[in-house]
Parts: sequence; structure tokens; C-alpha cells
Amino acid sequence: MQEPTSSERALPRRPEGEQPIEFRRDLGEVAIAGFEWAGDGPPILLAHGTGFHGRLWDAVARLLPGRRVIALDLRGHGRSSKPEGDEAYHWARFGDDIGRIVEDLDLRGVIGVGHSMGGYSVAEAVRHHLDRFAALLLIDPTIFLPRPDGERTAGALDFVARRRNEWASHEEMIERFEPRFPFSAWAPGILRDYAVHGLLAVPSGEGHVLACPPTVEAAVYAARDSIGTHLVDALGTLTLPTRVLRAKTPVPGEEAAPFTTSPTMPDLASRLPDAIDVSLPHLSHFIPMEAPDLVARHIIEAADAVS
Repeated sequence: MQEPTSSERALPRRPEGEQPIEFRRDLGEVAIAGFEWAGDGPPILLAHGTGFHGRLWDAVARLLPGRRVIALDLRGHGRSSKPEGDEAYHWARFGDDIGRIVEDLDLRGVIGVGHSMGGYSVAEAVRHHLDRFAALLLIDPTIFLPRPDGERTAGALDFVARRRNEWASHEEMIERFEPRFPFSAWAPGILRDYAVHGLLAVPSGEGHVLACPPTVEAAVYAARDSIGTHLVDALGTLTLPTRVLRAKTPVPGEEAAPFTTSPTMPDLASRLPDAIDVSLPHLSHFIPMEAPDLVARHIIEAADAVS
């Protein structure tokens, strides 16, 4: 029997039962919640996509034993505060929050990891705090040249408008979502992480509501087509080693269901000074949820390269 390669061997895991320590940092306008897994080496900072939360990274963090991992709840999401008004969710705000958290925790040599809108936000944080970061892993980041017609956002807003906000229990949510895309493609256990940490108990009575209210999620999506080109124009200044993981590239003129293809500009890696492009056409936009082991391997390689 042939010896399995390093990329095929099962990754070690954190001890069963190990949990992250929750923290909260007051940034003035907002308070940001985060979750830190104990470890050494360069800190690994994880930023989630729109509508999700920091504990959705648990499956990845568990495959990084001995490493310091910090997952954030971005503003409006999870246990972080939820300011009112669409302006509060302009995408530059998310990047600013991440940069301020990095400074507040005095993190250096950071491996910045972001999925979807979190990828945009981490890149935005690096743009203003390049000296604090050592490497970037952008996972199907929502980085593209804006289109004024809003074509990119229409499908997502329709999806959000139908989102159910109130749930009797985590189990009800899991049972409802488990057979449906995209959740049906997620690795075992990740849907449970989403439900358990993505619902908040209703203080005034029984039941739960989404930790990212549909109004907040809609505001984030609505801001997507008005973000401008300042990040794209500044990509040449992001000189640190970067990996761009991309789902299937959309085919012009071909209709695709929402989130089944990549929102990332196909030539993103070529616009960065030191980047490699990794095409993953067999995966949907939800790469970290479908392939946490693949994401963990890329994080390990990026971290080891700069250590």
C-alpha cells in the first residue's frame, strides 16, 4: 500500500472538549466579540462572511492544535453589537473594526484569514495595518469591481428577504436546514455550530432569533455594490504573501443558483504582488464549511512559511 502524502494524512486535532475563550472589546461605536483558542506561533485571525459568526470557524480551529487562533464576530453579527442605520454596515467599517482589534490586542505577524465579505474586510484591514500582518488567506473573497446596476446583489437580497428570523430551538433550525443547499453540502457538525451559536435567546420569552438579524444582513448586502474601487485600486500595496482560494468561476451568460459560483474577480491573485491562485471548481462559495480540512492545511502552510 502506498504511503499517504502529507496533504492526504488526517490533520491532528485539538483535545476533545477544548473550547475557545470568549472576549469582548469596546471600540466606541460598537463592541466586538471574539473567541480565542490557546496556542503559540503567529496569531491566526479569522473573519466570517455575511450573516454568519465567529464560531462557524470551530471546525477549522480544531484542526489547528497548538496554534493561537482568534475568530471574530463582525459588527451586527453573533455576540457583537448591532448599530442601527445602513451607514453602519458600509464595508470599510468592517475592515476598520478588524484593524482596531488587531491593535487593541497588540497582535503582530498576523495570518489574516477571511471568507467572502470577511475576506474583503481582512484585506481592507491589511491595507491600513500592513506592519501588523505577515500573510493573507482570502477564501472566495467578495472583492470585485462594483457594478452600478446591482445585478450581483439582487439574488442575495431575495434570499435574505425570505430568511426566517424566529426559531423555537437550535434543533428546529438544524432539522429545517439540513436537507437544503448550501447546508446539505457542509461538513459534519458545522450546521450545528451555525445553529447553536447563530441563535440568541429571546430575553422576554421563549424561543430564539438569529444573531445576525435579517435587517442587518440585508444592509450588508445592500452596501456591497456601493463600496467603490479603493480596495481594488490599492491591491498593489498588499505586499505580503497571499493565497486566494476560489470556487467555480461563473460562466458568462449561464444562469447559476445563488452562492454556487465565486464572487471573486478571477484575476485577483495576479493583481497582488505576492499571491497564488487556487481554483476549487468542485466547491461552492461556502468553502470553509464544505472543506474545513483544506482550509486548515492552507492556514498551516501560510503560518509555517512566515514563522
